[in-house]
Amino acid sequence: MIRTFEGELDGSGLQIGVAVATWNRSVTDRLLEAALARLEELGAAVTVLRVPGALELPLASRALIDAGCDAIVAIGTIVRGDTDHYEIVVRESTAGIARVALDTGIPVANAILAVNEFAHAVERAGAGPANKGFEAAEAAVSTAVALRGLHAG
Repeated sequence: MIRTFEGELDGSGLQIGVAVATWNRSVTDRLLEAALARLEELGAAVTVLRVPGALELPLASRALIDAGCDAIVAIGTIVRGDTDHYEIVVRESTAGIARVALDTGIPVANAILAVNEFAHAVERAGAGPANKGFEAAEAAVSTAVALRGLHAG
């Protein structure tokens, strides 16, 4: 017997947390706007928690889970500079949100942009379904629904 669980894009009854960094706010606000619009279309309830930067996103994600969220969207923008700081922030923020998901069993969708140039971030935060906030919102809902189905048996 084969059992398959696949998440649908129906956020009814889900509480989705959105952890969003304010660093590079002109981009993160566009990612947030797209995520919120898509989550509203999908019928999910949403809680937004703003933090200073990408390194704070794992803690913010964990706090949203502890507050009862069924899935998280983590939004940030990291632009390469002239120092190693870029690699550290990218590595630690993404590893941190992955650890939160694995430690809690709650999905954390990654909308942390790691780009070489600011213009690349602007492109990924444009209007429409190619917006990484939009994509992460769908990933969070779909995964939460699939996991809910699996746990229900």
